[in-house]
Amino acid sequence: MGLFKSTAVVSSMTMVSRVFGLLRDMVFTRIFGADAGTDAFLVAFKIPNFLRRLFAEGAFSQAFVPVLSGVKTEQGDEAVSDLVRHTLGTMAGILFFMTVFAAIAAPILVMIFAPGFIDQPEKFALTTDMLRITFPYIMFMSLTALSAGILNSYGRFAVPAFTPVLLNLSLIGAAIWLAPMMEVPIMALAWGVFFAGTAQLAFQIPFILKLGLLRWPRWGWRHSGVRKILKLMLPGIFGSSVMQINLLFDTLIASFLVSGSVTWLYLSDRMVELPLGIFGIALATVILPNLSKKHAAGDPRAFSLMLDWALRWVLVIALPAAVALAVLAGPILSTLFLYGDFRALDVEMAAISLLVYSGGLIGFILVKVLAPGYFSRQDTKTPVKVGLIAMVANMVMNVLFVVPMVQLGWSAPHAGLALATSISSFINAALLYRGLKRAGVYSPSTGWMKLFLQTGFAVIVMGVLIYLAAGELSFWITATASQRIFQLSWIIPLGALSYFAVLRLSGVRFSQLQRPRQS
Repeated sequence: MGLFKSTAVVSSMTMVSRVFGLLRDMVFTRIFGADAGTDAFLVAFKIPNFLRRLFAEGAFSQAFVPVLSGVKTEQGDEAVSDLVRHTLGTMAGILFFMTVFAAIAAPILVMIFAPGFIDQPEKFALTTDMLRITFPYIMFMSLTALSAGILNSYGRFAVPAFTPVLLNLSLIGAAIWLAPMMEVPIMALAWGVFFAGTAQLAFQIPFILKLGLLRWPRWGWRHSGVRKILKLMLPGIFGSSVMQINLLFDTLIASFLVSGSVTWLYLSDRMVELPLGIFGIALATVILPNLSKKHAAGDPRAFSLMLDWALRWVLVIALPAAVALAVLAGPILSTLFLYGDFRALDVEMAAISLLVYSGGLIGFILVKVLAPGYFSRQDTKTPVKVGLIAMVANMVMNVLFVVPMVQLGWSAPHAGLALATSISSFINAALLYRGLKRAGVYSPSTGWMKLFLQTGFAVIVMGVLIYLAAGELSFWITATASQRIFQLSWIIPLGALSYFAVLRLSGVRFSQLQRPRQS
């Protein structure tokens, strides 16, 4: 399967997952609103979810896939099977003890990640209780990430991309059917997370069995492949997941702000995650094993051209997505969430942070695409240095932006957190890009300036059209649900049609973007 088709498969499966994720969030806001209980759950879920992205989908995947690809290319399937059983056994053992420790130390973890809850005993206790239920999710999802890495390395991209749908279905079911039966309804969501983790792991196992690579796991601390993965993982923990660390730090500061701030930031982040997941993560997922193969085959020119191909797609897709999100922040949030206990004020506050986050979307996606340029070559040290710089910059900007906003009594200081995260994403991306160029790993091919001008003009036309069509936010807040849905159902296609039409008229041919240029 070609790169474009593989990316399209992952994107389509991810889109299904993101759509169900939006349905999940709509159910949450309608049933639970944006209050202390919702904030408590989001922190209890964010801690293991953060660790999942940091270890499982971040450092582990970006260390495991290149090592697995190298073993597959050089030694064959038997050696791959041996690597898998020892990696699985080692990971399962470590994660089991980590989960037990987290259950005991849950109050300490809440103090660390949401210190603003300490002065609110009920909120703190609720968060602690839910964290003990949600934390095993990291164990199940790390094992799921291992399975996904194997499947991706063998070109089976659809199954791992579809798997997150099960999380959303589990949480929707918990909110609708389990919550009414519980003394504390919000606790149902914690159990939904727990059951989702087991379901996602169980879903992938049959597909691994079909590859004939799954054997009874063994502890493999001394196994050469496992040691290599662990060696690559340790620095990669920071280098691959700076965005997640920044978002978690945002949550820590937001815990000191007015109730609802955590939820507003969460919903804004979820909106940005839609294009980031559908396109950015999908593209990164596909190019990592392919870049690893090019590196293992000793073909630096093909390696550079593949990166160039991915970066062109970032420009063509991420730029209009960022502008559309910024212009339609209020209309989208109103249409999706302004029901039940979710208020007009919640829409306004979430729209402000979404507007700011959308400015960082291109940076977020660039980091996802550029990082495989290092991890595929088993270079995890450089992204660590870059990630630390970006992370420190984010933390400093958080203080510089939020403290004055609070002191001046501005109504939306949480937007300062979003601004710091967005700026730090561009710092991260710029340093990664500069490193690849300086090392001679990536050399831009011809035609970039022309493509930039073509894309920029098309984005301006699209942005003006959807801005005029959307009108004032007051309309979206007072309109009925059917009116909002109807308006959005033609504004979004109008924007997409105008953008691609102008691109076409300006001379962009998508057939030329479907595959990397030839050496």
